[in-house]
Amino acid sequence: MMTNQHSSDGARGVFVSVDGPGGAGKTTIVRHLAQLLAAEGQDVHVTAEPSSGPIGVLAAELTETVTGHALACLYTADRYYHVETEILPALDAGRTVVSDRYLASGLVVQRFDGVDPVFLWNLNEHVHRPDLAVILDADSDVIAERLSDRGPHNRFQHTPGSSLTEVEFYRHAADAMAAAGFTVLRVYCSDRSAAQSAALIAGRLTTLSVQNRVAS
Repeated sequence: MMTNQHSSDGARGVFVSVDGPGGAGKTTIVRHLAQLLAAEGQDVHVTAEPSSGPIGVLAAELTETVTGHALACLYTADRYYHVETEILPALDAGRTVVSDRYLASGLVVQRFDGVDPVFLWNLNEHVHRPDLAVILDADSDVIAERLSDRGPHNRFQHTPGSSLTEVEFYRHAADAMAAAGFTVLRVYCSDRSAAQSAALIAGRLTTLSVQNRVAS
């Protein structure tokens, strides 16, 4: 079972991850969320996966040519390195960390190459848990239209029917993470603007902060 292996204290920051299918508006939502949190006075650190570290750069370069288990292992290695070198130091400094893609994407993307979800789950067994794991959801036809307008960002989005498949994979990931005890927030984006989705996430973070203060 995935565990948080890093101790926390009163000054520690909050970690929220945002994942979802291509075309759901994830990066725009992350930008709005960071602006909202900063306006509340929080010291916000925005990051993304693949990370800008050496493993992440390599993973991004090889996404079009490396497949299956090899690519899954490479992306997971980047995730562990990302946590160790960027996410945990920011949290220890009391910052709010918002990651554009994290664990849920690691449980989804390599499934397009036929990698067993159990293998992906076990590979990420010791990944640091976010305080809030946001998983975006949307109608697959809406996503397909957006992808058609903007063009695919990677080889997985060239697959016929990829929008429907990716939406289903993220729903499976959300179910698995919730069952494992993660704090998961599913945000349906088809009938919300990016700003509205970001406000919903910010509101949930505020609720979590209040609950944590009461519990402590």
